[in-house]
Amino acid sequence: MEITVLWSDSAISDLQDIHDYYLAKASLKVANKIVTYIVDKSLLLSKNPRIGQTETLLKHKKEEIRYLVEGNYKIVYVIEGQIVFIATIFDCRQDPNKLAKKKI
Repeated sequence: MEITVLWSDSAISDLQDIHDYYLAKASLKVANKIVTYIVDKSLLLSKNPRIGQTETLLKHKKEEIRYLVEGNYKIVYVIEGQIVFIATIFDCRQDPNKLAKKKI
């Protein structure tokens, strides 16, 4: 049975911000490529939601929060039954404490 993968508004906004950044700093081709890689990586979760590691920075939360890495980005997600919620896309080049303070 496949798992449903849903994106939060926050994660979609993160993805748009990433796209906008690379559009301004590099090119449309680069921006599309990076966003496509992130989205494609998230599709792996529909077959195996526990493929990602547990996010230790968010272990204080009651939910099961895991992440996948694609390039410089963590795809942070929550597993709830047969649904995986992509909570945020976090740039690993930032201060890790910023992730710990995010509302997930």
